[in-house]
Amino acid sequence: MSMRATTVVRFRAIVRDTFNTDARSSAVKRVHGSEEVNAMTPIRVTLVWLMGAALMMGGLSLQAQNQGRRTREQASEDRRERFQHNGGGEDEDADPPFTTRGVHGSGPTEAPTGFDNVTNGLDPQGPPFESIDEDSVIPLRSFNDNRFIFEETETVADGLGPTYNAQSCRECHQNVATGGASQIAEHRTGRMQGTDFFESLGGSLIHSRAIHPDITELVAFEDDVRTFRISTNTLGSGFIEAIANRTLRAIRDAQPASMRGTAIMVPVLESAGAGRIGRFGWKTQHASLESFSADAYLNEMGITSPLFPDENTSAGRDVAPFDAIADPEDDGVDIVAFANFMRSTKAPSRGPITPAVAAGEALFTQVGCATCHTPTIVTAKVGTRINGGAFTVPAALGNKVIHPFSDFLLHDIGTGDGIPVLPTPEYAETAYQMRTAPLWALRTRNRLMHDGLSFTKQEAIQRHQGQATATRNAFEALTPAEQASLLRFLDSL
Repeated sequence: MSMRATTVVRFRAIVRDTFNTDARSSAVKRVHGSEEVNAMTPIRVTLVWLMGAALMMGGLSLQAQNQGRRTREQASEDRRERFQHNGGGEDEDADPPFTTRGVHGSGPTEAPTGFDNVTNGLDPQGPPFESIDEDSVIPLRSFNDNRFIFEETETVADGLGPTYNAQSCRECHQNVATGGASQIAEHRTGRMQGTDFFESLGGSLIHSRAIHPDITELVAFEDDVRTFRISTNTLGSGFIEAIANRTLRAIRDAQPASMRGTAIMVPVLESAGAGRIGRFGWKTQHASLESFSADAYLNEMGITSPLFPDENTSAGRDVAPFDAIADPEDDGVDIVAFANFMRSTKAPSRGPITPAVAAGEALFTQVGCATCHTPTIVTAKVGTRINGGAFTVPAALGNKVIHPFSDFLLHDIGTGDGIPVLPTPEYAETAYQMRTAPLWALRTRNRLMHDGLSFTKQEAIQRHQGQATATRNAFEALTPAEQASLLRFLDSL
């Protein structure tokens, strides 16, 4: 996208400076139950400060140009440092009107819903989508402009690859409407040495495509921890981003000890690595949509940006001989455009809510599904500063009632893929935890669970073990008619 017409590129440069999307490093803290473990060291504090200062001055970009690509070991260390945060994680909303079973007070209003490619009101709809092309698109102007960028196909001239999985955001996130979940899955691998997990040489994500046959990334025979992770729905993501940390903690603390979720503190990359509870991705590895977008731009399309300025390797091999585009390949404006598009989407709409559906929902709650698949959440108040202060909740997203049927926490239900949030000992337990899948838009999917390998709702329910064993057993104890009623409810989501 950075190869657009000169006027558009100049506009993006101005917007980039305005939005200050420099990449910075940070430190890590894990939150589990009421425990918070800070994994930061004084040495890391110094490294974080120095790296942040260097990035702000463009020093790392100049160094990359003058000295060539980093070694594999340096790239791995950079990746770990980038995914560490420097503290924070404040509640963000002093008095959220939230309960796990409903809403208190008359203030919150229902979030708009629909699969119609219409803005939720955060951004104006803009010119007719069909009238926008590469020469006329203006990033950040409107919902339709940002949708165009979200859907646009990347090329080698834009910086695609050298290894990648997709050529556009839409390739993985389109179903009924742009932003919906799809059948596309990414491939991750690694190996265990004793009790420690080690990523594959180029990281746990294995890219399935390349711009040249000689740089194709292959799976090492020794890397026998292998999984798929299916693409997630992004419709309504702006409301998820606007959930206050305090609300997620309240959900967690209200859960019984045997089913209590884990909240992971992750860095907000566009806010100097400020800590925030993660909620995006199958491992809740991101808390902001800009960080989520920058990660996907590099790791799914191979396009570097100020937040992720360094190319991946191909199974540990340097890709420089195959990459003619200087890094960062995008100036950062596309990252904000992706994020603003997702922030402006409506939440997925429900099907007809009949008496039979309502009866099924009562059973859903009765057997314990709603403990983790939280039916109702209220977003933070309008004006609340989130993402380490980088984003202020607007009226279109604040104080909204949403029905995601997820707590956005990690749980061990026996389906964990063996790959932790970070390949470090303190995160070892997350290898067997996955984010509670949001059930909104469930009726648009026929490949279920994180790996997409369950094809019916009954099969997905049967896979629930570990922290979900009692709930699965309670479902199995229902009469056939009651089970059918609960399934009708799921068909309405």
